[in-house]
Amino acid sequence: MFTVKAFTFSPVQENTYLLFNEQGYTIMIDPGCYFPEERDVLQNFITQNRLEPKLLLNTHCHLDHVFGNKWIHETWGLLLHIHEKEKKVLDFAPASGLMWNLPFDNYNAELVYLKEGETIQWGDDELELIFAPGHSPGHLCFYCRKQGFLIGGDVLFRESIGRTDLPGGDFNTLINSIRSGLFVLPDETIVYSGHGPATTIGHEKKYNPFLNG
Repeated sequence: MFTVKAFTFSPVQENTYLLFNEQGYTIMIDPGCYFPEERDVLQNFITQNRLEPKLLLNTHCHLDHVFGNKWIHETWGLLLHIHEKEKKVLDFAPASGLMWNLPFDNYNAELVYLKEGETIQWGDDELELIFAPGHSPGHLCFYCRKQGFLIGGDVLFRESIGRTDLPGGDFNTLINSIRSGLFVLPDETIVYSGHGPATTIGHEKKYNPFLNG
């Protein structure tokens, strides 16, 4: 069974997630740790809880979700797993960082490409990969059906949705992704978003102004 631990990092207030099981094996998702002290917070938590990072995932590759990729690779030797349509987004992230006055060193090692419809098997647990473009071209959400939660990145927020004015974004595509990929999940599914508080599918069906019309 997964334990979900969230950290909020960087001036952009991005949510970084650790998923770890009873053995301490840990999946690191969207490491947004920008400042050295944020990396210390993450590393101290891992050390104090005797966790063993095993897998590095990005829901998508906008700069605020990839700040820590290179550091994690250098610290624990993990390769980055993304959808292949996010490669261009990842490559552009340092230029985007300069525009936001947030320069950083990008991940530059081997990439492992994930495909929609695949599952990540983790002992007795698994994450289903839901392809949800619109905010970015290759956005993936990671769904744990057994425990009823979704690591949703920047697709769906509490009573809001991801922005679609960035390169590769499209409003209609995003709305379709949410309706066809996320709103088919049980209402009680917890959505852990890339920014802000968690929500549920049922709450968003009822109260999200972009989707309940």
